[in-house]
Amino acid sequence: MGKSEAEVTRKVQELEGKRGTGQVAKPGKVPTVAEWMTEYLDVICERLVASGKMAPRTLDDYRSKTRHWIMPLLGRHRLDRLAPEHLDKAYATMLEQGRSSSTVLKVHRILSRALKIAVRRSKVTRNIATLVDAPVAADPDLEPLTRNEARKILEAAKSRRNAARWSVALSLGIRQGEALGLRWSFVDLGTGVIKAWYQAQRAPWKHGCDDPYECGKEWHRWPCKPRCRVHKHDPDCPQDCTKHGHVCPTRTCAKECTGHADRCPKRTGGGIVFRQRKGRSRLTLQCPPELLPILREHKQRQDAERAEVGELWEDHDLLFPTRRGRPMERSEDYKMWKALLRQAGVREARLHDARHTAGTLLVEQGVHIRVVQEILGHARVTTTERYTHIASPQVKDASERMGAALWGED
Repeated sequence: MGKSEAEVTRKVQELEGKRGTGQVAKPGKVPTVAEWMTEYLDVICERLVASGKMAPRTLDDYRSKTRHWIMPLLGRHRLDRLAPEHLDKAYATMLEQGRSSSTVLKVHRILSRALKIAVRRSKVTRNIATLVDAPVAADPDLEPLTRNEARKILEAAKSRRNAARWSVALSLGIRQGEALGLRWSFVDLGTGVIKAWYQAQRAPWKHGCDDPYECGKEWHRWPCKPRCRVHKHDPDCPQDCTKHGHVCPTRTCAKECTGHADRCPKRTGGGIVFRQRKGRSRLTLQCPPELLPILREHKQRQDAERAEVGELWEDHDLLFPTRRGRPMERSEDYKMWKALLRQAGVREARLHDARHTAGTLLVEQGVHIRVVQEILGHARVTTTERYTHIASPQVKDASERMGAALWGED
């Protein structure tokens, strides 16, 4: 359709040209970026999570970055009218607002993947994201703990519950989810073979009620409703209670928010789940001989805890559960790590730095880079090679040998 015969003729010619190149989109209204991202996340990605091809935490990250960046900056554009300039401007805006280059790169990858699926389903004829140079994410500097710091941590951990948790982290270098997902049936206390095949992850809850908006209404955050945070659930607390003060939330819920499913009395589908680890799913490790007696002693202490708790114990066969046998929350595990650092008098470090420490110590002991790659479960050796530039003892030894070769005595 057009306002004149010439306009209709031009549109027909354009359509014939697209037909000749096989780039004709499906008939009907072309969705906006916001509409397509909603369908992509709620339908396509949800199905991938259900089939185990996508981790629940990955989908949560997709939703977060889509909600905070893709929707506000690009959501109003129609897919067929989205131009590379729009993406360039959006990425520049993110950098101006202080977002890191790695965050911008993640947004670019999410958008590129969504547009790739849109092309497959004939929503658009090309993926605009492929016409834009992907942002370059600067590799974060590795800050592994030194050997002395690692030993201080292990010494301090002896007085704490689940002390073997940190011996496993520093000696095997497995990720937090893999450590919390270790089960006794995958650990051979005779040979020291450990099968780190699964991760413990928290799946998001879903509303089981008929009206998710009304169900989570109490938890919606709107600026600004002065009310005491301590007594906000107390019906006798006045709206203007200032006994404990009030801080306005920095973020607000959408007007039709259907979140807060974790508060729903009929919630479904959430909780701790075990899924195959990222990368090489069948990672089998050989623990150091010194670690075996530590694991055996840990098993004995856990058996004593189980006997003391009795019927309240929930047996999930986990190496590092809570005091009642339930899976450990990642946040609680993180808090224990921070408390352990303070007790050991060691500098501030991330929990993932324990993995970096294991990789660095292996390289410093002269272990071949391919073996280190196999132990850490890296898909690419280039990831493992990041550890080689910080193995200062080896570099120093190499420089001394070079000096001896050139200037030393025969």
